Amino acid sequence: MPNPIPLRIAGSGIALPRLRRDNDWFDQRFARPAGWTARHVGIRSRPIASEGETSASLAADAVRQALAAASWQDDDFEVLISACGVGQQALPCTAALIHRQLGLDHSGIGAFDINASCLSFPVALDLAASALASGRYRRAVIVSSEIASAGLNWDDPDTAPLFGDGAAAVAIEAGDGRSQLLAAHLQTWSAGVEHCRVRAGGTAVRIDDGIEAYRAAARFEMDGAAVYRLAAQKLPGFIAELSTRAGIEPARLGALVPHQASAKALKHIQRVLRLPPGLLVNIIEHYGNQMSASIPTALHLAIGDGRIQRGDTIALVGTGAGLSAGGVVLRY
Repeated sequence: MPNPIPLRIAGSGIALPRLRRDNDWFDQRFARPAGWTARHVGIRSRPIASEGETSASLAADAVRQALAAASWQDDDFEVLISACGVGQQALPCTAALIHRQLGLDHSGIGAFDINASCLSFPVALDLAASALASGRYRRAVIVSSEIASAGLNWDDPDTAPLFGDGAAAVAIEAGDGRSQLLAAHLQTWSAGVEHCRVRAGGTAVRIDDGIEAYRAAARFEMDGAAVYRLAAQKLPGFIAELSTRAGIEPARLGALVPHQASAKALKHIQRVLRLPPGLLVNIIEHYGNQMSASIPTALHLAIGDGRIQRGDTIALVGTGAGLSAGGVVLRY
């Protein structure tokens, strides 16, 4: 088992859009009977960003909450890491836009992005822990912010009701060593690269290809059945390896905080890992799949309601487009 890395989550925060879209809207849009959407996706409502609410503005609100919870000043950290699956724009990095939104224009505080799709937060946490341990940074802020609704096909009953928007942030430091990152693990099976994707936004599909081609490529595409099959096949072995690295079985954790991929996926994790009731943090019913923001949002809520206490050993795990599986085990 690798040596633990001192890592303390000093504070956390979340920010949600003002609008919530409930299932009645989808039932009517898809001309389905009342209650169909709830049965289909297992979600009651989800936050949806309105005009003027951007990835950067939501992220900045979440960061301010995390700083307040940590009792840090607005500039009392050395680096801001944006851990998002889909950035606000191609250039500059989303972290710079959040940096500006926070009023740090002339602070010199470093800012950069980490993109590992829905796994961006645990990947960023792992890399930031190593930077803290090396003395590269004293304190850092990680924020995941997603507006999934911007790329949805609202006429697709399989994907449109599944996602929600929002942001979540943590303020981290090395601390006194009582809080630690015990293990981290990441695996990718690129056979799944076409199962879940947005083809535009980079250099693959260009505006010169024609506006209709660009518009089509800018929509989220997912083969849900293929994603579920591959994830269901690979995730148990991945979690077994992560557990071995951390030296603790999943059922003995204080909490398991998963990516809120879908209600079906969460039930599969609960069943396959034979988790005791209440151990799995499940927030999808009222938040939807918030992409990279799902894990830190669930973490923040579980800390806030007392499900996660200081000294608890917890795991943050999930899957993301690619297809990748990733996670970390922490002593909170």
